[in-house]
Amino acid sequence: MRRALALAREAEAAGEVPVGALVVLDGEVIGEGWNRPICSHDPTAHAEIVAMRDAAVRVGNYRLTGADLYVTLEPCLMCAGAMVHARIRRLVFGAADPRAGAAGTVFEVLESPALNHRVTVTGGVLAQPGGELLRRFFRARRGVTDPETAG
Repeated sequence: MRRALALAREAEAAGEVPVGALVVLDGEVIGEGWNRPICSHDPTAHAEIVAMRDAAVRVGNYRLTGADLYVTLEPCLMCAGAMVHARIRRLVFGAADPRAGAAGTVFEVLESPALNHRVTVTGGVLAQPGGELLRRFFRARRGVTDPETAG
């Protein structure tokens, strides 16, 4: 998760929402990504999607069976759907997303018995530093310099 946080800082440096992700298979990082929808003009370029695309190219298969995905923020519906389709084994995320989280906070997609594949979910791993990175980013976007008045 520390590597995912470093990737989130890459996104922030590029003016993107600071979210980082990586895909691990058999203890080896096979894919990395950070949010890029703004700079790539691609609404699907979330950190998780970028990391899964990188991993799929490296392994030569769109199925990432047995792989784990680490991300600093709870995935949205699009990313959760892509994880199911890629057959990700386990998701580990940091901060919960109270507005769009699809790993149990708003929606429960990944462990839904209605789907043909389930992803095991572990949330809250290094949630504080990832959450603080996001809060700082959005305060700066709103022009709020005092965290007490950020609301």
